[in-house]
Amino acid sequence: MAEAHSAVAFSFSITHEGWDVNFDREVLHLVWASGIRSWKKRLARFKNNVRNGVFPAPLQSLWAMMGIVLALRYANNNFIKYTDTILQYLPGTSYVWQIVSCFILSLTFWLILIYIVRYTFKLLLMYKGWMYESRGGQKVSLKTKLWGLGIKLLSSKSKPLLYSYQGSLPKLPLPPVNETMKRYLKSVRPLMNDSEYESMIKLANEFENGIAVKLQRYLWLKSWWSSNYVSDWWEEYVYLRSRTPLIVNSNFYGTDAIMLHSTPIQAARAAMIIWQCLQYRRLIERQELEPIRVQGLVPLCSWQYERIFNTTRVPGAVSDKIVHYNDSRHIVVYHAGRYFKVIIYSQNRILHPCEIEEQIQSILDNTEKPYVGEEKVAALTAADRTHWANTRTQYFFKGINRQSLDAIEKSAFVVTLDEVPYEYDPENSKKLDEFGRILMTGKGYDRWFDKSFTLCIGSNGRVGFNAEHSWADAAVMSHLWEFIIFDEAEKSGADAPVMGHLWEHFLCGDLVVGYQENGHTKGAPELEPPKPIRLQWNLEPVLEAIEKSYQVSLALINDIDLRILAFNDYGKGFMKTAKVSPDAFIQMALQLAYYRDAGKFSLTYEASMTRLYREGRTETVRPCTLESSTWVKSMLDPNVDINKRINLLREACATHQRGYQDAMCGKGIDRHLFCLYVVSKYLEVESPFLNKVLSEPWRLSTSQTPHGQTTQFDLKKFPNCISAGGGFGPVANDGYGVSYIIAGENLVFFHISSKKSSPHTDSNRFAVRIKEALNDMKSLYDDWTRSTKNVSS
Repeated sequence: MAEAHSAVAFSFSITHEGWDVNFDREVLHLVWASGIRSWKKRLARFKNNVRNGVFPAPLQSLWAMMGIVLALRYANNNFIKYTDTILQYLPGTSYVWQIVSCFILSLTFWLILIYIVRYTFKLLLMYKGWMYESRGGQKVSLKTKLWGLGIKLLSSKSKPLLYSYQGSLPKLPLPPVNETMKRYLKSVRPLMNDSEYESMIKLANEFENGIAVKLQRYLWLKSWWSSNYVSDWWEEYVYLRSRTPLIVNSNFYGTDAIMLHSTPIQAARAAMIIWQCLQYRRLIERQELEPIRVQGLVPLCSWQYERIFNTTRVPGAVSDKIVHYNDSRHIVVYHAGRYFKVIIYSQNRILHPCEIEEQIQSILDNTEKPYVGEEKVAALTAADRTHWANTRTQYFFKGINRQSLDAIEKSAFVVTLDEVPYEYDPENSKKLDEFGRILMTGKGYDRWFDKSFTLCIGSNGRVGFNAEHSWADAAVMSHLWEFIIFDEAEKSGADAPVMGHLWEHFLCGDLVVGYQENGHTKGAPELEPPKPIRLQWNLEPVLEAIEKSYQVSLALINDIDLRILAFNDYGKGFMKTAKVSPDAFIQMALQLAYYRDAGKFSLTYEASMTRLYREGRTETVRPCTLESSTWVKSMLDPNVDINKRINLLREACATHQRGYQDAMCGKGIDRHLFCLYVVSKYLEVESPFLNKVLSEPWRLSTSQTPHGQTTQFDLKKFPNCISAGGGFGPVANDGYGVSYIIAGENLVFFHISSKKSSPHTDSNRFAVRIKEALNDMKSLYDDWTRSTKNVSS
């Protein structure tokens, strides 16, 4: 094979005339360049690790300390004894060795000072009182003001790298069992009648006074020993040991900025987004991506960013594993049932957008047919994990199947060039529904569901992604997506949904990136980009296994009911005037909508993050509370007056916000109970209480898509630039999955999913309920405002 021949750098043979050596200079040059690049990355990594290890102190402070010690050495006779003590252990006493002794003493003092500063900084980050205090400065305590001043003083002298704060972040605290029990019992009260609640209290007391003492002891030991007592078990038991298909059940999706349409040319938009992803990857590799800080002060854990690229989930018979590669010089592109390996580096640089466009266009122009089984091979990644693991071991262990599988799994990410457009029409909501459905599931075989993410490009140039969930949470992918969308808008200098906007920026010397007036990428190729390499397959023996997986994924696709509601009657602007948290406002609307839809309350899941702590991921907020249920019932009772309803709503929102704050500060309910359950399984001890708690279905699973994570984010400057958000499948077969994004002052997107097979759910009906609930809440505030004014006048 030509590929195999060109891969040989040199060969030799022995003849009667001596040694006969042949070598390929081009291949040897590539090997040399690859080695140089690898060593440069190692040196850069080492330098960054040193900077992170001494943060928040700058490295220059070492030389300042050296200067102080030298000055004291030659200006203060009493100080000489310290350097002379070190000098005794050195080979000589010359002037050079005196300087060396001063350096050793400087380094010792400096490291002690660094340790004190870092530990002080860590102690300051442990304080969470600021979380519960009102913003705006009027109700901020003196303690919090002094704390903020301390944070600023310690962290303002050195510019942080992406991972600079990791060593200073505190560990997730382990809450006492009795506090978790109190919170749990209070959270389930509105879901149970009196007899059920009394039974649950009895189970909780038996657990708290019995086996919980032993389980908590083991969990305390883990919390003391490990970086985070939850995250590794959460990743292992919730994600990697799950045997259910990834499609619908685990993977999530994100959409384009639907009000903008930069170019209708598929190859051009694909090239630009690929290039931007690679720029983002470079920022992560160099740790130049700015770490997120809440209120510009408190850092969030950046641990999850490491696995955005070059990462795949590898199936196992019992448990999957996440494999991350340090580097990848290629991506894999899927189009019309065929896979191509696309090299994205040449001559020691990332290819320019115009060069990548050439590569993508050559794939679109390629008329070759897929190999037997190639078109649907990715269905194996969508369906049952054990089936995929066994198939992988049997048919993808060696040969060309293994080579092609390695190319996909070791790629930076996968790109799918879809043959259908992604459409948005404000007058036709079904087009946006179809947009989301394509990104969520595709055809069941045209996304590589194991990869950290698959970049999806519509035939009309709109984009989206499908992401695997085990390696990180949605907030990390939304950060990447926000970077891409706002980077484009910022460089364009305009914000209007027309083609032909130019956007320029010099990132690589004189490189100008952007779109020409004809929609193609700007610039002319400086080199001939490497041609895409068609991946080879021998899948005839695997056809039955592929078809089996495809039928599983097809059944899930046909059963999913997705509705995307663009609510534009009002948005964050009005919610702020109501003086409640926008998130709490929407959660109360969801409670009212669900009660009207189901005729009862249900256990509700809202994801919050715990990234204020090292290696933090998520915690559960339970929006269905005593206060929220009381308010919902008041909305359905015509005898309750407006003032009462307003007061109950504010109480419900305040309770929800406090629960969200508790979850972020490590005082949640569900992760603690989950870890106690894992310990009980290790000890082979049965707990009726834990079994009941962890078997309760989350019939209403919700999540807010975060935004505003990058410094480019500016909705006032670019009001049409925000993504429509993304979504996920329902957690329970008879429940709803609701993701929402507060897209601006007057726009909220809701992604509502459910199962068609369930007689109890209907996504379109629930969307109507949500809209009714939001409008009723607006009417409630309007009526209350008018009545208040009338009383005043």
